[in-house]
Amino acid sequence: MSSPPSPARPGDLDARLAQNAEAIEALLETLLSAEPAAGELTRPARLVAAMRHGALGGGKRLRPFLTVETAGLFSVPAAQARRAGAAVELLHCYSLVHDDLPAMDDDDLRRGRPTVHKAFDEATAILAGDALLTLAFAVLAEQATHESGAVRAALVGALARASGCGGMVGGQMLDLAAEGRFEARREALPEAEIRRLQAMKTGALLAAAVEIGARLGGADAAALVALGRYGRALGATFQIADDILDVESDAGQMGKATAKDEGKGKATLVGALGLAGAKRERDRLSAEAVAALSGFGPAADVLRAAARFAAQRKS
Repeated sequence: MSSPPSPARPGDLDARLAQNAEAIEALLETLLSAEPAAGELTRPARLVAAMRHGALGGGKRLRPFLTVETAGLFSVPAAQARRAGAAVELLHCYSLVHDDLPAMDDDDLRRGRPTVHKAFDEATAILAGDALLTLAFAVLAEQATHESGAVRAALVGALARASGCGGMVGGQMLDLAAEGRFEARREALPEAEIRRLQAMKTGALLAAAVEIGARLGGADAAALVALGRYGRALGATFQIADDILDVESDAGQMGKATAKDEGKGKATLVGALGLAGAKRERDRLSAEAVAALSGFGPAADVLRAAARFAAQRKS
């Protein structure tokens, strides 16, 4: 079995992010092959092309990075950790494809390229998202991800909870409601409700990426609690940083449209706390994530660096 990651040195985070992104990209290339997998009859060429457009060739792959690094704390073999991380990334990519649709956020640009519905068409984009979503669960359910059926079931359950009605999808519904999509919004959303919305829409999947790495490694109850605190705080940090970047960055930096939250009436902590207050809260949450790892020693230094990165990122 592989050994836990060595203590981080300056520059380790960038190097490990890059190495992980390269490995995950290669695995996604294989998973999104035009050749049918076992039990499949065929893979329609246009559908596969749209799935690949939505999943390949971009991003820091932060979510699978969190899965792989957390699994490394428990000496999980790299191949298994990457499969679990790739499943999380497939689900994340599905959410981006659907979020970009005209019925949702209506975006034309993602990672500096046309969104899937622009590069193909809306119907193909919907089906590509559906296919990425279901492939994520197929990858987790396969024995190559873990020899234990009970562990695989726990991984599937963690990803389903994070991405479903009480997680990411539910958070998206709350976000649309906060925009006034279904009835006129009479007043600004309270801060507590904004936090809940963001914890579901963005934070739940980031926290699940950490949880899946821990469950893959057989983490005990105490470790799961601590890593849960880390994942939730990191997820909240990431979302506030994203809201701040929407105000301060441009499309060239972000690879997608910016300055759109206020125009769409989106509920954000920048709106609730002001820009300076949001930055203070972002930094507080990043510190909270770092503190949650106090029991893991130097082996968790890269995860600590990831929490700081979530607050300081520029894209």
